[in-house]
Amino acid sequence: MNCPLETRENAALLVAHAAGELAPDDAVRLERHIAECSACNQFLQRQQALWDALDVWEPVPISADFDRRLYARIEELERQASWWQRLAGPLRPVLLRQAMPIGATAVVLFAAGMLLDRGRVPAVGPQQAHVEMLQPEQVEHALDDMETIRQFDRAMRSENSDSKM
Repeated sequence: MNCPLETRENAALLVAHAAGELAPDDAVRLERHIAECSACNQFLQRQQALWDALDVWEPVPISADFDRRLYARIEELERQASWWQRLAGPLRPVLLRQAMPIGATAVVLFAAGMLLDRGRVPAVGPQQAHVEMLQPEQVEHALDDMETIRQFDRAMRSENSDSKM
């Protein structure tokens, strides 16, 4: 048998054994384990000592005017409460029952809005670059045009430098 103290579920077996609530065959197996396991034996002895102490304990008898003194103390505390506490006191359960679902809904809607906003593609503004998909032929023509412009620019510079001389 595995040690019952290793898991919480099985530790309840020791408490049930101390209370005499185990089936006879389970009790026999557990008693064999307790004879071998000092930790379980010690746990069972402490549990039995606790129950013995509870059996001999007697509560202090309450006085005959206990209820009167209790209600007087409650009234005194109510008089000491602020006007806000007296006003909000009866509304507190209603506010909690209604405010919790409303607050949770607001948080869920906010989170959903944030997630949806992240997935949205921003509109191209005047300060943002616009990237287009180009076909290879378009790129080739653009490079040819740039080369033509570069040659034209060189020709213009050479004419300007020749005319200045």
